[in-house]
Amino acid sequence: MFAMKTNRTKSQERILKVLKTQKRSLSAQDIYSKLRRCDKPLGLSTVYRSLDALKQEGVVIVRILASGESVYSYLRQDQHYLNCVKCGTSIPIKKFPIHDLENKLDHFHKFKIFYHTLESFGLCDACAFGEDIS
Repeated sequence: MFAMKTNRTKSQERILKVLKTQKRSLSAQDIYSKLRRCDKPLGLSTVYRSLDALKQEGVVIVRILASGESVYSYLRQDQHYLNCVKCGTSIPIKKFPIHDLENKLDHFHKFKIFYHTLESFGLCDACAFGEDIS
């Protein structure tokens, strides 16, 4: 069983506060920019270190977009997305039947799962209209 980290740094708490107020995922650069507007800005390397620690704690999710950019969000629930490789649209899928599988993996492999993501890559309807993708 994993031990949950309870003693977060002030930097980690500030980043979590930013992520909790957002309805969308943010890049490390976005977080850095938001925190630069505060009285006590953080350095970009501190933002990356803090995000890594929060990810390892299981409270922050990192996703890699089709563009290769990493984006971060506060863990509210598991997330599933359809990502268009042409325009970059990322469409969230609300219901997905993977929770049974996750519970079985957790049980059989004795592995504490914090969260999961599912990313599918292809073309959205607008980009695929009229294109031959064969």
